[in-house]
Amino acid sequence: MTDQTVDNRAIIDPSAEIGEGVKIGPWSIIGAGVKIGDNTEIASHVVVKGSTTIGKNNRILQFSSIGEDTPDLKYKGEDTRLIIGDNNVIREGVTIHRGTVQDASETVIGNDNLLMAYVHIGHDSRVGNHCIFVNNASLAGHVDVGDWSILSGYTLVHQYCYIGAHSFTGMGSAVGKDIPAFVTVAGAPAAARSINAEGLKRRGFSKEQITNLNKAFKIIYRRGLTLENAMEELLLLPDDGEIKVLYDSLTSSKRGIVR
Repeated sequence: MTDQTVDNRAIIDPSAEIGEGVKIGPWSIIGAGVKIGDNTEIASHVVVKGSTTIGKNNRILQFSSIGEDTPDLKYKGEDTRLIIGDNNVIREGVTIHRGTVQDASETVIGNDNLLMAYVHIGHDSRVGNHCIFVNNASLAGHVDVGDWSILSGYTLVHQYCYIGAHSFTGMGSAVGKDIPAFVTVAGAPAAARSINAEGLKRRGFSKEQITNLNKAFKIIYRRGLTLENAMEELLLLPDDGEIKVLYDSLTSSKRGIVR
């Protein structure tokens, strides 16, 4: 219990493992099987249930429910996990469920993510690094989200969808198919609009890389090609790594891509 600040009104299970420099606010409940890494801050009225592992330097705000059983009807009380990395900010009222044995038995959140108020992460989902989920964005079960993705407010993502790296969804998007890397979608159902050029500029992509990705977008979405033929043409474009990321996101699609 070195250098911890745990409010005496919090309820901590004796089996929970609490790292150094951890702060836990009043009326929060930390259950059995929970591990909290160093310098993580948990505000008041947070519930964390096991088996849940939370890394270092996270901040979890009030009324969040972390590591609860999934309501999925196939879940029968098996021992499943939630794994959260480092440097995440989890805002008010966020809900994150553990996995199911029908998948990998775990839900995984990476590093340096911002989950704004009332975001929901469903069972067996996998969120990469540096993602932003705006208020009320929600993932159903088994969703895979790539690094640097941004889901705008009230985005809804269907089960088993793949969200490619550096992609962007407009406010209120209803995503029922896979989003390729770098692509901006909007609408209900979500449709592809453009390359996420503004986001790429902010992350240091060169003008040439963004130009290549715009050419790739037109090949996929504006020329009436089958996806197979479009992917063949992508391989003819100059590439500084970005076209390969886009190509790989297309090959990993199982539900078909948004159109």
